[in-house]
Amino acid sequence: MTNFRDKIVLGRTGLEVGRLGVASSYGVPSAALEAAFEQGVNYFYWGSRRTDEMGTAIRNIAKKDRKGLVVCVQSYARMGFWLKRSVERALRALGLDYADVLLLGWYNEHPPPRIMDAATELVAGGKVRHIALSGHRRTLFPTLLDDQRIGLWQVRYNAVHRGAEREVFASLDGLDLGKRPGVITYTTTRWGHLVDPKRTPAGETTPSGADCYRFAMSHPHVDVVMSGPANAEQMREALRSLELGPMSDDELARMRRIGDGIYGKDRTSGVRD
Repeated sequence: MTNFRDKIVLGRTGLEVGRLGVASSYGVPSAALEAAFEQGVNYFYWGSRRTDEMGTAIRNIAKKDRKGLVVCVQSYARMGFWLKRSVERALRALGLDYADVLLLGWYNEHPPPRIMDAATELVAGGKVRHIALSGHRRTLFPTLLDDQRIGLWQVRYNAVHRGAEREVFASLDGLDLGKRPGVITYTTTRWGHLVDPKRTPAGETTPSGADCYRFAMSHPHVDVVMSGPANAEQMREALRSLELGPMSDDELARMRRIGDGIYGKDRTSGVRD
């Protein structure tokens, strides 16, 4: 991938998406979200913390171009009945007939049959098109490769925490795009630590938000990188990653050095993995 502005196919889901996604939780204004959509950002993540601004943007965009919009609805429900209810409630709030993606949130083991049955019933009923899964135990994901019901993996990945490279991404080597799950990454700035000058190792220049997004996008097995802008300026900074494109080998090495420096100075790094 040499141009981050080009849309890609999101693994075996067949969804066509931009490389940058945007989450609902941080307060970016609806006007900035709608402008981002016009620049190719079409993966909108309706997560656990939901803002009126994101809801407004989704409703406005859907009225004009529902087919071009990819809406992911997250649920932490651990009972099939409540999973269905949470999806139905989200769709009502957004004025949508269906969600493109249902994200089953925070599973460190394979979801139990009651959850998978409810999720597949939502797909069969047309309320959801594809199922995604997120979790913090990275070694779980390769065990899901043959489960065709799960079309998307959402994993933590940034310049500080790169364990996904060996524990998740390596399992996708050599697989055809149409046969592997799509990969979405999050926590790209490491909770803002990568862009904090106080945490930057001596002798290094503090990365920008765009640098952090470009680092993750530059990995060949990363399809969509989630952003969490709190305002229009942060949204513009995230969009700058699309303009700048893939990182060079030298830029990637710099980000890894900075990431290693931050990891080594933070006593909680191992826990945060």
